[in-house]
Amino acid sequence: MRWNLRMKAAEAGIWKSTEMRRRLAEAGLEISAGKMSNLWIGNPATIRLDDLDVICAVLDCEPTELLIREPDKVAARRPRTAATGTVAPITPRLGRHRSVPPA
Repeated sequence: MRWNLRMKAAEAGIWKSTEMRRRLAEAGLEISAGKMSNLWIGNPATIRLDDLDVICAVLDCEPTELLIREPDKVAARRPRTAATGTVAPITPRLGRHRSVPPA
């Protein structure tokens, strides 16, 4: 997924993260400067659905306009097929050895 907040904000006439943060606060969503910076600059790892709802209300958009699918990246993550047309076997990566719990 690609996060498209800055483009949608620009379309709404919001050019600075401080202005976006002020409008979100007016709509009832208080965001810290650090979290706003993360939302504004890059791709946030997580976003609460309640927060997304307020952001969409402020920008008058739908979530699908902020979260844009990238099918090429999904296809690149799929296991490669062998020459026979079957999926190449996936070998598990062994993690650290864990001790047996006490009896």
